[in-house]
Amino acid sequence: MFNKKVFSSILSLALIVVLALTGCSSSTSSNNESASNGDKTVVKFMHLWPEGSSKAQYTIVNNIIKQYEKDHPDVKIQTEILGNEQYKDKIKVLSASNELPDVGVTWAAGYLEPFVKGNMLAPLDDVIESNLKDSFVAGTTEAYAFDGKTYGLPLELNITPVYYNKEIFKKYNLEIPQTYDEFLKVVKTLVDKGVTPITLGNKDRWTGSMWYMYLADRIGGSETLTNAINRSGSFEDPSLVKAAEEIKKLVDMKAFVKGFNGLSNDEAKGYFMNEQAAMYMMATWELPNYTTSPDVTQEFKDKVGYFKFPTYEGGKGDINSYVGGPGVGLFVSENSKVKDQAKDFVAYLVKEWGKNSVKDAGVIPATVVDTSNGDLDQMYIDILNDLANASNLTLYADVQMSSSVAQVHLDMIQSLFGGQATPKEFTKKQEQALEDDK
Repeated sequence: MFNKKVFSSILSLALIVVLALTGCSSSTSSNNESASNGDKTVVKFMHLWPEGSSKAQYTIVNNIIKQYEKDHPDVKIQTEILGNEQYKDKIKVLSASNELPDVGVTWAAGYLEPFVKGNMLAPLDDVIESNLKDSFVAGTTEAYAFDGKTYGLPLELNITPVYYNKEIFKKYNLEIPQTYDEFLKVVKTLVDKGVTPITLGNKDRWTGSMWYMYLADRIGGSETLTNAINRSGSFEDPSLVKAAEEIKKLVDMKAFVKGFNGLSNDEAKGYFMNEQAAMYMMATWELPNYTTSPDVTQEFKDKVGYFKFPTYEGGKGDINSYVGGPGVGLFVSENSKVKDQAKDFVAYLVKEWGKNSVKDAGVIPATVVDTSNGDLDQMYIDILNDLANASNLTLYADVQMSSSVAQVHLDMIQSLFGGQATPKEFTKKQEQALEDDK
């Protein structure tokens, strides 16, 4: 997950960082060329998938560029490629001097906001309407929108299912739960049999937040938590208090692995991978471990299935509503001298990325994927079909919040799970933090 980022002391640091980056960037051509190259229009594209560290993504993008240039012989895509952290540093510097590339990579929500407030990015709603209408999974582009305008087009997407060990379920005659009451019965049966029902690494805190978010969604509906965060609602809404009460109930039932608040996510994952826990809720970036990874035995892969977070009796939530969020997306600079060509290239890249990212890189795209063609693992096909029918995607809570409120949220999640805060104390402190941040 990624927390919200804000610019700090950019102007004072700009010169230093520019000098530092001068000798460490890797690019296929200089970023200082003019917007024309002979008779060709040059579109400057800066991305963060170097061939050495992100070969699959690099290859996908490189092939897309080659095909685009072949299809558009009057356009040259000029690339500059940096590693993740170098990319973030240089984008900040370029933004401070109004020299963003024509097309670049961005993250959603809080990371994107300073660029939008600085009028640095072009709205892309016209691109969606003319080239990508109905292409995106429901709820993904909203993470890149401010005041009704969309400033980024997402490439990647993660949702969060519950993975389970089919062999453990079979051993204890357990069925995949469709309702939350059925889920609680599964948990109780496993506890009674001496089996750890759920592994959770809540030292990282965002892991526990996802459990809370799903309960908030299923009890109060998809808008309740988001409305509390954006201040059109309250964090002391009864359904949000109820969600916290259900977390306490799970803890009291001993649903989670022993010592969960002291385990990192990676440590907790080991309990599921070693078949010491029956369930593990985590985003779809884990899918390669259960499908294509050469480091995991096929015997174990065959034992893993997944299910959607169950519905809550009397709740307003929809089982096809997901907790998750887009990964990186693409922007077009507002000051680009080749804005029309840049927008056309962005639309092309998004489409082609969606066709190739799963089979070539194991990355789920933010666009709807046709699973009728291609040789994909069945779990990918099932997840992609679920995404195509998604009714909602709620962005991770800490990503929706400012950095200070997110810190309170994550600290209180850990306190709620650890029993240091009651459900009402949890929601009250969240509400106060949001009010103070207005």
